Amino acid sequence: MTQTLPTPAQCFGTNLVAMVTPMEADGTVSREGTVALVKHLVATGCDGIVVAGTTGESPTLTADELADLIALVRDTADGRAKITVGVGTYDTAETVERARLAEAAGADALLLVAPYYSKPTQPGLIAHCTDVADATMLPVMLYDIPGRTGVEFQTPTLLELARHPRIRAVKDAKGDLYEATKVMELTDLAYYSGIDELNLAFLSLGATGVVSVIGNAVADRNAALLRAVAAGDLAEARAIHTGLIPIMDAIMRTSQGAIQAKVALHQMGVIPTPAVRRPLVEGPAEDVARITAVLPTLMGELAVA
Repeated sequence: MTQTLPTPAQCFGTNLVAMVTPMEADGTVSREGTVALVKHLVATGCDGIVVAGTTGESPTLTADELADLIALVRDTADGRAKITVGVGTYDTAETVERARLAEAAGADALLLVAPYYSKPTQPGLIAHCTDVADATMLPVMLYDIPGRTGVEFQTPTLLELARHPRIRAVKDAKGDLYEATKVMELTDLAYYSGIDELNLAFLSLGATGVVSVIGNAVADRNAALLRAVAAGDLAEARAIHTGLIPIMDAIMRTSQGAIQAKVALHQMGVIPTPAVRRPLVEGPAEDVARITAVLPTLMGELAVA
């Protein structure tokens, strides 16, 4: 009998949030803040949480912190959201170990970024991803963000990696809509928008969902956007998208997404501090002020949405 694989939406969710890692003022991971944030995300319509992605400051998290964070998020979500864990590093052996750690800690899926700084060739990228996908039984979402890694997943590479039974999706933060459309047409890989400013564009071209930074604050509106696109209501989808421009500008076009998302969540009373770890530092007063200016109107809209 042929085994029916779960769909990518069943593996990862559709309305994913690239969760920040809440921290105390001294830079330690805040367990209380993490619990509060996960409850907030689930309550606002998130069905997938990405732990230790770029927005979660993954390069600064130790293996012990990562294991504890996964277990805490898993227990708090209690099956209401899929838990995808960022495990990518610049070293294949270390990435394999983090993938196994994530599986043991209860992750539902893996997020695998191209090795940053190392800049492998495309055959090296295929070998790296294959080794990691072979290391566990978890589904894998590739993370294409050449602006941070220095190397892209080229289309032939994605076509080759799509043959692996556990490589199921791509988080696209490259923004090449044409190449993404080709990969979606030629493979079964599900696409997830990794650029909030392009969420509507990706969804309109057939993406399965989003992995959102602004979703830390407005998962509600991303959920509404997904519903509008699924219903074929372009006018409503465009209205939701344009309504999010102020918060996208305030979070994504200022200091940095992780920094500004923490500011928003702190101002909303969800996390205890907006603290980040070096090499990140908190943004200047004018960037904080942009969040302060946007949130009241946005929160009012969410209350009646």
